Amino acid sequence: MPSNKSVSDAPIIQFTNCRILKDHKLQREDLWVREGKILNPEKLFFDEKGSADLQVDCQNRLIAPGFIDTQINGGYGVDFSMPKDDVSLGISLVAQKLLSHGVTSFCPTLVTSPPSVYHQVLPQIRVADGGLQGAGVLGHSVANLSQAEEAVKHGATYITHLFNAMLPFHHRDPGIVGLLTSDQIPKGHTVFYGMIADGIHTNPAALRIAHLAHPKGLVLVTDAITAMGLEPGRHPLGQQVIEIEGLNAYVAGTKTLAGSIATMDMCVQHFLEATGCTVESALEAASLHPAQVLGIEHRKGTLNYGADADFVLLDDNLNVQATYIAGNRVWKRDLCTL
Repeated sequence: MPSNKSVSDAPIIQFTNCRILKDHKLQREDLWVREGKILNPEKLFFDEKGSADLQVDCQNRLIAPGFIDTQINGGYGVDFSMPKDDVSLGISLVAQKLLSHGVTSFCPTLVTSPPSVYHQVLPQIRVADGGLQGAGVLGHSVANLSQAEEAVKHGATYITHLFNAMLPFHHRDPGIVGLLTSDQIPKGHTVFYGMIADGIHTNPAALRIAHLAHPKGLVLVTDAITAMGLEPGRHPLGQQVIEIEGLNAYVAGTKTLAGSIATMDMCVQHFLEATGCTVESALEAASLHPAQVLGIEHRKGTLNYGADADFVLLDDNLNVQATYIAGNRVWKRDLCTL
């Protein structure tokens, strides 16, 4: 039966033979897309009397919402904190490279820099939709627990990479970490916290503790720096020079971690392995939760009807096979036939 063109002339794409992440569970269900949005098949069948114009056999792969990185400082030789007249070019390069890691949206972030850097760089960063050109573009603290709770009461919602660059946990004053189980959080208010699950910044035991204490607030971030995707050696990072040794990024001449060179798909895989959580939890920590932090969960981070058709196809080991933005394939792994 041909699709009904009385509603829209846009083609309807049906992704079949797949397991999709929906309502917090992987479900054996087809995914329908039209005009860059997730389509409700019941309305298509019964209201429009329509069907698919194109079917895509996903070969039993997983379909999850596209990953969203809320803290990425650069990558592939690009440093978002370096004042330039063409900041947008660097952001575009990183956006394109991130597609191979399942990232469909990201927030370019700046490492701690002089005020003049913020004034020069931030005005050049623009919100942009994703596509073939790349993913869409969407602080450290030494506060004690009472200060952190007061901040939450005044609107704070997001902790920058938990455990890193903050006061250590202490049984008399757990510091910001204590927010995960605090009884002083206003009713209906969710505190989210970033976690760098690269196997270096955070011990697996710490990942497990955080996840068990407050799983719905955990947001995977890369905190990636300019050296992500580059060879070992020394590279500029804002006002510093960092040195890459294996999977470690240090402030040059020290053993102080300067950021990460992890990719989001790597973080999802390590988080799953380190915590023993469900596949659904690992995937939502990189999609739904960051969308909730940004207040865009009505259109990003889910596969609900009406949401943007930004999604990633994965094998059972959570290796990215293909990335889609607005229902269009923007990247695929070599030999992948999708």
